[in-house]
Amino acid sequence: MTTANGCDLPDDLYYFVEKHIWLRHEGEEVVMGLTDVAQHLAGKVIAVTIKKVGRSLSKGQSAATVESSKWVGPVPTPVSGEIVAANADLVADPELINRDCYGAGWVVRLKVGNWAEESVDLVTGADGLEKYQAYLTQEGIKCE
Repeated sequence: MTTANGCDLPDDLYYFVEKHIWLRHEGEEVVMGLTDVAQHLAGKVIAVTIKKVGRSLSKGQSAATVESSKWVGPVPTPVSGEIVAANADLVADPELINRDCYGAGWVVRLKVGNWAEESVDLVTGADGLEKYQAYLTQEGIKCE
């Protein structure tokens, strides 16, 4: 795990930096959630509403809505795909995002058609973390 501006960022994930979304690629599917950066910016998460399983989403469409003590907004998907699983535990306990954003606090699992095409706008690995660090510094974002 790498730390950037006090924010935890696992180096094995893909990131949609500007929206603070992470993806874990698993075969034809991806698991999607909010980053440590997002949960710090949002504050205490008090409600999560997730779109229904079976729903097809285009890149940029909202997979869920998150409400926190500071913010209400969409969770846009950085790839196109069909929702194959929604995290019911997160709906029942929205603070899972605050406590374990990369584990139990995941939001949806999507079936993705062509990962190679869909992932072109995402960053990952050392290069990705360097780009995320630069974005955080440019925007003055810290998780401390």
